[in-house]
Amino acid sequence: MLEIRNLALVYGRIRAVQGVDLDVAAGEIVALVGANGAGKSSILKAIAGLERPSSGTIRFERRDITGWPAHRALAAGIAYVPEGRMIVGTMSVRDNLRLGAFARAGGAPLGAEIERVLAIFPDLRPLIDAPGASLSGGQAQMLALARGLMAAPKLMLLDEPALGLAPVMTRRVFALIARLKAEGVTILLVEQNVAAALALADRAAVIESGRVVKQGAASLLARDPGLREAYLGLRREGSR
Repeated sequence: MLEIRNLALVYGRIRAVQGVDLDVAAGEIVALVGANGAGKSSILKAIAGLERPSSGTIRFERRDITGWPAHRALAAGIAYVPEGRMIVGTMSVRDNLRLGAFARAGGAPLGAEIERVLAIFPDLRPLIDAPGASLSGGQAQMLALARGLMAAPKLMLLDEPALGLAPVMTRRVFALIARLKAEGVTILLVEQNVAAALALADRAAVIESGRVVKQGAASLLARDPGLREAYLGLRREGSR
């Protein structure tokens, strides 16, 4: 479904992404893991049309979408759920969901689509008329995921969906991501909770200094004894 070849993003003198090759097949979850500042979010933003690649190609369903603007990428079926949720606090949950569907053309009536999304995210139903600003962090993350789903995406780009959440809410959010996969949505996931991301994903790629340094089946990477220290910059206590 998604093919990235030799992707590079340069901000001034900073090479945020350098020569990245990555494939995402339809129906799978692929996790991007690595230390803060490794370039993971920049990769998602390039796919979503929020950052223009300096070089390389991005192909989605065999079409070259390199450099497409965000609205065009969204219309093609790529939904980006940003770090920090970015819901509109002054709008109700219902209107935030409607906002997620603005790029859709045709298909089911919006009311029916909201009902479908609420069936997946039932915690939002009693909050449907509440303002976004009144939601807890976990509720706001559910709304961000639900809003992305309102675009009827083929591919969802999830940027740190568990950031700042308590462990119990993190587990619920990851269960919902698994539900999205069961609904037929392909997912590219950036997540600092490496253990949870690898447990959820089919495949994973380790990003270091803007490069893919290791990739493969998530279950195999989860058992890699050198992953935390060698690739994520997390050293054992007492080591130097």
